[in-house]
Amino acid sequence: MAELSEALLSVLPSIRVPKAGDRVHKDECAFSFDTPESDGGLYICMNTFLGFGKQYVEKHYQKTGQRVYLHLKRTRKPKEEDTNSSAGDPPRKKPTRLAIGVEGGFDITEEKFEYDEDVKIVILPDHLDIPRDGLEGLPDMVKDRIASAIEAILTADSASRKQEVQAWDGEVRRVSKHAFSLHQLQNDVRIPPCGWKCSKCDMRENLWLNMTDGAILCGRRYFDGSGGNNHAVEHYRETGYPLAVKLGTITPDGADVYSYDEDDMVLDPNLAEHLAHFGIDMLKMQKTDKTMTELEIDMNQRIGEWELIQESGVQLKPLYGPGYTGIRNLGNSCYLNSVMQVLFSIPDFQRKYVDKLEKIFQSAPSDPTQDFSTQVAKLGHGLLSGEYSRPASADGEQQPDQKGMQNGIAPRMFKSLIGKGHPEFSTNRQQDAQEFFLHFINMVERNCRSSENPNEVFRFLVEEKLKCLATEKVKYTQRVDYIMQLPVPMDAALNKDELLEYEEKKRQAEEEKQPLPELVRAKVPFSSCLEAYGAPEQVDDFWSTALQAKSVALKTTRFASFPDYLVIQIKKFTFGLDWVPKKLDVSIEMPEELDISALQGTGLQEGEEEMPDIAPPLVTPDEPKAPMLDESVIIQLVEMGFPMDACRKAVYYTGNSGVEAAMNWVMSHMDDPDFANPLVLPGSSGPGSTIACPDPPSEDSVATIVSMGFSRDQAMKALRATNNSLERAVDWIFSHIDDLDAEAAMDISEGRSAAESISESVPVGPKVRDGPGKYQLFAFISHMGTSTMCGHYVCHIKKDGRWVIYNDQKVCASEKPPKDLGYIYFYQRIPS
Repeated sequence: MAELSEALLSVLPSIRVPKAGDRVHKDECAFSFDTPESDGGLYICMNTFLGFGKQYVEKHYQKTGQRVYLHLKRTRKPKEEDTNSSAGDPPRKKPTRLAIGVEGGFDITEEKFEYDEDVKIVILPDHLDIPRDGLEGLPDMVKDRIASAIEAILTADSASRKQEVQAWDGEVRRVSKHAFSLHQLQNDVRIPPCGWKCSKCDMRENLWLNMTDGAILCGRRYFDGSGGNNHAVEHYRETGYPLAVKLGTITPDGADVYSYDEDDMVLDPNLAEHLAHFGIDMLKMQKTDKTMTELEIDMNQRIGEWELIQESGVQLKPLYGPGYTGIRNLGNSCYLNSVMQVLFSIPDFQRKYVDKLEKIFQSAPSDPTQDFSTQVAKLGHGLLSGEYSRPASADGEQQPDQKGMQNGIAPRMFKSLIGKGHPEFSTNRQQDAQEFFLHFINMVERNCRSSENPNEVFRFLVEEKLKCLATEKVKYTQRVDYIMQLPVPMDAALNKDELLEYEEKKRQAEEEKQPLPELVRAKVPFSSCLEAYGAPEQVDDFWSTALQAKSVALKTTRFASFPDYLVIQIKKFTFGLDWVPKKLDVSIEMPEELDISALQGTGLQEGEEEMPDIAPPLVTPDEPKAPMLDESVIIQLVEMGFPMDACRKAVYYTGNSGVEAAMNWVMSHMDDPDFANPLVLPGSSGPGSTIACPDPPSEDSVATIVSMGFSRDQAMKALRATNNSLERAVDWIFSHIDDLDAEAAMDISEGRSAAESISESVPVGPKVRDGPGKYQLFAFISHMGTSTMCGHYVCHIKKDGRWVIYNDQKVCASEKPPKDLGYIYFYQRIPS
């Protein structure tokens, strides 16, 4: 006991009690996916509150000198049966809310286990174990301090709990900005409690009551032809009356209210009052029509796309081991799961993060939970090691619908870090897998500026050719891209007659209230999509430097280089004329092998004449408005000490032609009496002709960009260059990243002026790999649902000569990979 007391007294100064704002990582190891349920339990540093698995706690001690840890070990055991409950399980209820784990939502597996928890203090390096109840005999002050720290750690919300929403609910809606100021016409309109009909057609379902004038009109037509005839939204466009309530959904508890102005489902706290204006008593209304949420759930659960993509009708063989690890769904995180499974099937990402795991972990900062490379390496190791690829149930036996389900990994730290500061990926809402792929690529770019960059496997150069139809002269430009976006020409469908027949049968069935006919999906040839991608696109209002006037041009897109891995996005998601997102229900037979050599760019051809390289005028004759100036050049000049207005004039009078030209103008006009006066457009003296300075960037936007790893100066420059748009500023930084790196390097060099630095800076072009344009399909991500904001993602990957389906925690050998229904396809170059 004396030895333990002495050991505790020696570490007492390092023991802290968690305070508000401290992140307590008691659910997950910072370097692995070990938890308190793992064989070795979890060690929580009682000073930093970071969690470590058994294999990493020693390394943390050696690196930091922290000796005292709270060890948690939970052992799962079957929950005792409730003898008072009736025999048999009740039937599973159909979900009525687009939610997970909440009443009326999608059910989550009931916890059939309870846990025994063992808590003790461990002091390194001798691994002295002190049970939680073994503090007797210590001085009261020491005992109270240690007991308080233990209790605070155990009762604190874990970091992962704080960072994730407990349950995602698609029905969470904002109060409409019109709710408290809605103008209602005094037109004596009275709405009967039933028997409604659209005032412009014969529709008797999907009817919406405009709460300004009482007009009853049908809703929008859905992408599959169902729904209404768009009369309600047309009425809004004609009148501007913003709020409508769906008839048939009104109950004493509320109703579906849509704001056309805000383009979203909303809440109306004054709904009862607004309805009473038209003689509707909410307390007497009963629901007769499906809510928008129920309609979405029905569409999501329809037979067809969901069953085909998940291969639900086939008994699949579960797979376990290295490379076959499932990922838990953390609440609509299937988009993240699918993308990361594919990326870590690519050798370059494995080499960058998994092969260098130890080096990355050794160089991790004091808080590895906030380090990008650490968390990506941790995720990659979790997927490829096979350590977490085990059946989900303790006894290895699973129910038929759970076949292939694994314990898998739960990448909470990774998801929290990758979404930090992002308005969408920081939430638990469903997201677009393509947008997340590009977001992750951007994060890799930020963190690989001076090291090996696995993104090079996707990076390619696009050649764009613009041909002025008036002069036949051409202009060639190149840009970097990571995805080939393939259009879907629906008019090229091979089964047009079947589609028309299906639509007619469907219309008749709806009129007669009969079951809908079997779905007919449009079949579009892949060759037609490829032809649409390569076809010339007309560009109106093109400024031709050959004419020095506006003209019409044709734009042709080609590949200036072919990447090692070609990522193809099928543009299934589009917008209708009413700006409602729609998904094209289409089948495209994607080839196993693909040759896009015919799309290789050729550059300037013999007989072609280039347009003169002259900057377009800042104000064209038919656009008498303030010119768009290159704010990045203005900022560079201002940072040299020149007046803002003088810098604007320099950029204006040199036609946005760059820093060097503007600098020369400044040097030659410094002695002008009006050098620092505001710019006034030639031929005009009105107040509108003077270009005003933009508002200063918001501190929130600056902080967001700085949190991504950029300096404050770079953040300010990007925001000013993009009129304080955060999203555009981030894109601007990455499109100017080489310039920024060059400037940063020159700023720390000695004996050089800013002007010299700018004149000598030569941006380095993007590094791309090139080779033959022949590819083989190796993975694809599929989406089920009506839009990217709802539904579910799974991926199929070809491993060891067979297709494997990754459906969150379920990993199985694929029997019928639905290659015609994918959303994003990954092709690997065929070695020449």
